[in-house]
Amino acid sequence: MAFAQPLRRQLNIQLDEHLPVDNGLSRVYRFGSALVGLVLLTFGVLGLVDRIGFFSTGDDSVGGLSTNGALSVLSVAVGLLLLIGAVRGGNFASTLDIVLGIGFLLSGFVNLALLETSANVLNFGLQNVLFSFAVGLLLLIFGMYGRVSGGLDHSNPYWRARHPEQAERERRAYAFSRQQYAAPRPGSSPPRVLRGRPER
Repeated sequence: MAFAQPLRRQLNIQLDEHLPVDNGLSRVYRFGSALVGLVLLTFGVLGLVDRIGFFSTGDDSVGGLSTNGALSVLSVAVGLLLLIGAVRGGNFASTLDIVLGIGFLLSGFVNLALLETSANVLNFGLQNVLFSFAVGLLLLIFGMYGRVSGGLDHSNPYWRARHPEQAERERRAYAFSRQQYAAPRPGSSPPRVLRGRPER
């Protein structure tokens, strides 16, 4: 069927583009997950240490951000999830950054609408909304780095996954050129050894 090939290619992108641990892109995803995860974990732990009421809507704050017990627990949970992503790296960390980045942006919009209402159970203030937007954008930048772009380099693993036929042609052309370069020229003889050293 005509649509089977594009669909198969999309599935290959999801299943086959595993990055090695030492890949440069993987290090970017790990760093982004670890950075935001540590910030959220610290914020949540400090809120729990202060023993703020679970659904308190008072003036309690940590680091200039309003908080309560529920927001502290949620921050710890998301922070730990991001740290797990930092440990795993690769596609998992990238996808996790993107998903949570979108979640933080949506949270910012939702809680902006809930400010000064009884439904503001997480005790969000305007500074929390701005922080949520900032974290969401930061996670999206890290998660999409080198993965979502119209001009990816042909050595990029995501480009190769999206263009398997062209990537295979380029790989064969590169292997052939290396073979040609390494092959001895016609009429040439291997170097003779003189006193343990090749003669030049």
